[in-house]
Amino acid sequence: MPHTEITINISNNGTRDEVRKRVFELFFKEPPGKGGGELASKYTYYVEKLKDGKFVYLTRPANLKKGFDFLVRVQNIDFSKGNGRYRDYPKHDDIIEDLKNKFEENIDKYQILYSLISKVYNCRDIDSNEYNKLFFSYGYPTDLILFTLKWLFIEQDIRDWSYSGRAMLMEHLPKPNKND
Repeated sequence: MPHTEITINISNNGTRDEVRKRVFELFFKEPPGKGGGELASKYTYYVEKLKDGKFVYLTRPANLKKGFDFLVRVQNIDFSKGNGRYRDYPKHDDIIEDLKNKFEENIDKYQILYSLISKVYNCRDIDSNEYNKLFFSYGYPTDLILFTLKWLFIEQDIRDWSYSGRAMLMEHLPKPNKND
């Protein structure tokens, strides 16, 4: 079967269930594969375009090949940081480490970033005016972090719906103050 590439836009506005259903509906349109290897159906969904022109994209099937599972990837970004095999998909620890460093760099700017992350977590779309002027000297660009987290949260809601879903990742992100 051919590898299919599609550019899509899925709103993050609504409830967790509404966002999850939007992604389900997209995946339901995929025709089934006819076996392994070349007979498997393979999809790439370009879901977010970053300021630098790179894409956040999803690939299906994921490594585990479990139902609706997908990998969240970022075009031309090596999350291994040269410490091993090239990896264009972030692990939760990659994002957490980056956020810890941003927190240490500037707590005031991090509070703004964390409020945007909370907005994404709470299933709200964000506007580029909210993050375009938010720069840190360390790590990944702000838009990469926000849109990667959007899709990691959605992925967690799909894989771990019967549990806490996106909360499993959110609870590990550094909090800007004790009240969060």
